[in-house]
Amino acid sequence: MISIQLCCRSLSTHLHHLCSLPTGPFSSFRISLSSLSQVITKRSAQNAHQENPVLLNYLINKLDFPKPKALAISNRLHWVRSVEKPELTVNFFKSIGFTDPQIQSAVYNAPQILLANVEKILKPKIQVLQELGITSSDLGRLVSTKAVILLTRSLDRILKPSIEVLNKVLIKGPDNGDWFRVLRRCDWVFYGPPHLRLVPNISYLQSVGIVGSQLSSLLKRQPHLFATPESRLKKLVSELIDMGFSTDSRMLVHGLHTLSSMSQESISRKLLLLQSSGLSKSECMVMFRRAPPLFRVSEKKIRLGLEFFLEKVKLKNSTLVQYPTLLMFSMEERVIPRYQVFQLIKSKKLMKKDPHFYDVMRLTEQVFLEKYVSRFTENAEELLKAYKGHRLDLGEE
Repeated sequence: MISIQLCCRSLSTHLHHLCSLPTGPFSSFRISLSSLSQVITKRSAQNAHQENPVLLNYLINKLDFPKPKALAISNRLHWVRSVEKPELTVNFFKSIGFTDPQIQSAVYNAPQILLANVEKILKPKIQVLQELGITSSDLGRLVSTKAVILLTRSLDRILKPSIEVLNKVLIKGPDNGDWFRVLRRCDWVFYGPPHLRLVPNISYLQSVGIVGSQLSSLLKRQPHLFATPESRLKKLVSELIDMGFSTDSRMLVHGLHTLSSMSQESISRKLLLLQSSGLSKSECMVMFRRAPPLFRVSEKKIRLGLEFFLEKVKLKNSTLVQYPTLLMFSMEERVIPRYQVFQLIKSKKLMKKDPHFYDVMRLTEQVFLEKYVSRFTENAEELLKAYKGHRLDLGEE
């Protein structure tokens, strides 16, 4: 090993001397030698990094890493000559219920945790996550993919202060899984000290009327908005206001959710799809303001809904503009079965006045069955059969 290093050092010295020759007939030769010197230096460094069989074998034999991944990790930790600390880390993860694949994923994403002090670094951070209500099964799933942020950021400077700030926003649900969902979707809320982005963004959102349960809901659904640069957040809100949204509207938060989670190309395609059915651009924008989540629905579902409501049911365009959520209902589970019941009620004249189509669609299933099936005792079986029976073929006339 020593002789190889001396040889490389000597060759490098000679190459340096040749490469310092003045310009002239040797200039191209000097450039080639310089490139060769860089290659040799790089190769020597790589070889030095790869000479870590202790950690490499541990990763392959104990953690079941494929050799290429094990080599990549051992190269990053090339100075390690003992597996004492890695074993402590792995044993700790196993003791709190992490599976082997979860440990492998966490180590691959953040190799430095293999050398972390379990008692002083890892255990306190895991305890903080557990105190947030993240259960053992969810904890392994979370850390396996988010170890870079959750286990390497400062506990006192970043994690705890960020949790304190966000806990004032987050209204926890009954299942106590909200923190898991937030961090699963965006662990970057813990990227830096909270005064850098979290606090300014929360203050701005509150200033445009997104407060209380709406702010909490936005954190659960789009946590990345809380970690995005404030200028980006303001730009999104400005675009929504240009589209006709008001800061007094409860739809603003839904518009922000939609706009921040979709590309401009996707929104444009859906606008063109709606316009292809005869809706004007202004009518489409009214639909967006009334039901922003509509634009997160797949193009296929929107197309099927337009065909069904406009061609089969013969609804007017104005009805869809007034009730755009019709295009969001499940065709198979809600729209088509209820339409069959709706048609049967009309044909049998079971009601003095036909119910409004949208009213039929928006009810919960229990209320719908009580109001439009079971109340007609003589026809209940036939109505139920229409409701549970064959699905309509959207292509039929």
